[in-house]
Amino acid sequence: MRYLFLIFISIFFHQNVEAQIYEIGVFAGGSNFIGDVGATNYIAPNQAAFGALLKWNRSPRHSFRASIIFSELEGNDGKSDDPRRKQRGYNFNTSLFEISAGMEFTFWEFDLHEVGMQGTPYLYTGISMANHGNYYFLPNGEYTSENTNSWALGIPMVLGYKSTITDHLILAAEIGARYTFSDELDGSVPDSRDRATLSFGNTNSTDWYVFSGITLTYTFGRRPCYCNF
Repeated sequence: MRYLFLIFISIFFHQNVEAQIYEIGVFAGGSNFIGDVGATNYIAPNQAAFGALLKWNRSPRHSFRASIIFSELEGNDGKSDDPRRKQRGYNFNTSLFEISAGMEFTFWEFDLHEVGMQGTPYLYTGISMANHGNYYFLPNGEYTSENTNSWALGIPMVLGYKSTITDHLILAAEIGARYTFSDELDGSVPDSRDRATLSFGNTNSTDWYVFSGITLTYTFGRRPCYCNF
């Protein structure tokens, strides 16, 4: 049995020397919120974010991609440039767990089986689901938890640049805004309480959040025949 195991391992690594159709790796960076509470800067990370991702490279120009990311979202009126928000003084901090899946497109061909270093800008979009706590603000500004959670459907819009650093490692830097179909992430619209009384802010604009950071992925899998795609 031991010899069979060693043979299997040697065959696996031999086949994977040039086989790089899949990628698995990690994301590390920061998050910031854009909504009815806090600053409105588009790229201003104020909380740590980390996660994992998986890619299936279907051609040198596109990949299917899935990820999970954990972070905290923070909004603080005291850090806003709007004097009305500064005077209001609301602030919140809520945990966020995002699941996302979609497609990544490269600006140039990124064939992992070509010899030498490669790099290209890329775009990623798809669909996201973000789990977050529900809460609201009383008229006096008191933060009140509803002790429930909700899922916010969204669309990720990511721009990045990636480059090979070894035969099997790819390093990328990216900025990704998430447009959500929810106005509940910042507590401006209660989930279960009296919305007419406790809602505030621009009810015609839903919430956004942004992840900025780097990814490091390891490539593996059977060598593809891209001519079929």
